[in-house]
Amino acid sequence: MSNIFTIAQKELNSYFRSPVAYGIMGFFALITGYFFYAAVIFFLNRAMQSAQMGQAQPMNVDEWVVRNVLSNISVVCLFLIPMMTMRIFAEEKRSGTIELLVTSPLKDSEIILGKWLGAMGLYATLLLLSAVNMASLYAYGTPDWRPLVVGYLGLLLQGGCLLAIGTFISSTTKNQIVAGVAGFCVCLLLWVLDWVTAFDASPMNQVISYISVVTHFESFAKGVIDLKDVVYYVSMIVLGLFLTARSMDSMRWRA
Repeated sequence: MSNIFTIAQKELNSYFRSPVAYGIMGFFALITGYFFYAAVIFFLNRAMQSAQMGQAQPMNVDEWVVRNVLSNISVVCLFLIPMMTMRIFAEEKRSGTIELLVTSPLKDSEIILGKWLGAMGLYATLLLLSAVNMASLYAYGTPDWRPLVVGYLGLLLQGGCLLAIGTFISSTTKNQIVAGVAGFCVCLLLWVLDWVTAFDASPMNQVISYISVVTHFESFAKGVIDLKDVVYYVSMIVLGLFLTARSMDSMRWRA
């Protein structure tokens, strides 16, 4: 385990030694801050309209603000995660250090898990930035904290799934641009697969829709932990890391 955490720390430090991490964090903070501001303003306007119309039923902050913001964050991460994973193995191949890595006494599983956890560390940092906005809701109100915690759990699982897939893609090329574009295309595909049921709800299209990462986040955004969604994300993480291990095997034999 110590080797895994050492690699994870090294990977996380490498992010912050380049402007990539700060650019991603700055963009993420800006766009999520805007989503939060827009959701709060919309909520306040609707609440004032409801009060003027004499409606006694109070509006739910979790439904109107928390759920919408978390759903938007999940979509934003689909586009940012390829930028986080494109260098994981591609940079090692480009610089020529991959040979040293694959011929070291470290196990492939330790290398893969360490690099994946390092990327997860950066991803968790992004989520913490968005949590600062959410904290203001509790400073001026008393919304239920459980839907927010469940929502962030869903974001972590979705992010882990996409990071595992991006790690595999990065292990197949030495060009960071190619890894980033391919990762973006896969993430985009896993997003739009959910659209097929809008045209035809046949069993085949439902199966295709099930593969979409966005479909499985909906329950988390509502504050509900559904076992099938957890199983899906964990399975995709295992699949992505397994494929990376197979890619590492081929690199080790070539080295």
